[in-house]
Amino acid sequence: MANAYENMTAVELDREIESLERQADEIRAQHLALDMARGKPSDEQTALARPMLDVLTSSTPLEDGGAFVDNYGTPEGLPSARRLAGEMLGVSADNVVVSGSSSLNLMHDLVTHGFTNGVAGNKPWCQQGEVKWLCPAPGYDRHFAVTEHLGIKNIPVAMCEDGPDMDMVQHMVESDPAVKGIWCVPKYANPTGITYSDEVVRRFASLRPAAPDFRIYWDNAYCVHGFGEHDDVLLNIFDAIAEAGNDNLAYEFASTAKITFPSSGMAFVAASDADIAEIRAAFAVERVSAEKLSQLAHALYLKDLAGVHAHMAKHAAVVAPRFALVEEKLSSGLGELGIATWTHPHGGYFVSFDGPEGSAKAIVSLMGDLGVKLTPAGATWPYGKDPRDTNIRIAPTYPSLGELGRALDVFVVATKLVSARIARGRAA
Repeated sequence: MANAYENMTAVELDREIESLERQADEIRAQHLALDMARGKPSDEQTALARPMLDVLTSSTPLEDGGAFVDNYGTPEGLPSARRLAGEMLGVSADNVVVSGSSSLNLMHDLVTHGFTNGVAGNKPWCQQGEVKWLCPAPGYDRHFAVTEHLGIKNIPVAMCEDGPDMDMVQHMVESDPAVKGIWCVPKYANPTGITYSDEVVRRFASLRPAAPDFRIYWDNAYCVHGFGEHDDVLLNIFDAIAEAGNDNLAYEFASTAKITFPSSGMAFVAASDADIAEIRAAFAVERVSAEKLSQLAHALYLKDLAGVHAHMAKHAAVVAPRFALVEEKLSSGLGELGIATWTHPHGGYFVSFDGPEGSAKAIVSLMGDLGVKLTPAGATWPYGKDPRDTNIRIAPTYPSLGELGRALDVFVVATKLVSARIARGRAA
């Protein structure tokens, strides 16, 4: 669709900018303080898990499959917690470690382990010279921060409609032994909301890395977070790896952070037999015990995969109207102008928005001036450098519906004003 502003005469464009600037002034005078910066559950969502707080009492048996819940030990996690995590990921409980409340912590620990101690008996990365990491972009800023913090070179990989550009991934992984990993959010990706196709998953599973210590960091954070009429289906990465005759290729992560309580849930990692043995040995050095009371509460409350799905249906009832509102506001406000595109996810926590080239930083800055906080422009790319300055991550879950509607109205005005100014600058 053609950019409507670029087809306007200079006089028409000046009038449009004047009108939009008046609207911006009116919004500014309202002194708004709205937040769409991070993908946090709303108060309505966290309230759904409050009954879990009543599960444990002073009379609850504190023994779980031979593990003592009220004392040290079991650093790999309670048997019931590992069984539940295994059901969620579609793997055996024997191939899961449940520890802590943050899957990002587990990812950081494993990247650090590779950096300081090495992976699968290979030399530590810190002794191997330059280390590289593939970063599908737009992607998750906190992933990129982990590897950047350790001095690993982050390399952007374009995201397509069905997953990362696998031609580039395969070339880099199979030709360069300095490439040690790739970040992936394979279902309802952050921020695009797409789910990797079966073909993409199989191409990952069929990789023959040049580096024996290469691993796919498969962050399946939104494995049960559908809110649409049809939940996307993601091919099981370990099944695909086995079919490809591969092994020791992926670490898969998830947590209950956006199922029960953020920062008070349980996080887990799954891997092959050899990799999970190495992970358990590495974690045992710093973990005397798992957070077993929290794990027991989750296992008793959620029970099994069916229980997880029943609980997530309640989340969907809260989240779906917010994403519908995003679609409604963007379509009615911007749909006929040809100045922007955005994704239409069936689950997850984000909408990925692209405006005209050179617009993202200006839109985010103007939004802040008008009282609405967004994720910083460029955050969805390694080192915060979006090469075309187009991408903005919209996080609609945390505000109330009323607040979200107001924030989106502001977003439409800001996008139109910045786009019109860019068109005027190009025409000058």
